[in-house]
Amino acid sequence: MNAIDELSFERAFEELETILTRLDGGDLPLDESVSLYERGRKLAERCQTLLDAAELRVSKLMDDGRSEEM
Repeated sequence: MNAIDELSFERAFEELETILTRLDGGDLPLDESVSLYERGRKLAERCQTLLDAAELRVSKLMDDGRSEEM
């Protein structure tokens, strides 16, 4: 597994989807389920951080300087 803070949005989201699929299967041992859940939470946080940064960049690029809801 890669260091989460080095993953691109696309890679983090892809891994998060894989984790969700595995957890939805319901056939994992408890310890593995908990570990996957913890990594999934960190991946979700990484995705949100990257989305927030992208939103800030877009807001700064707006011609009139207004920040609009996305």
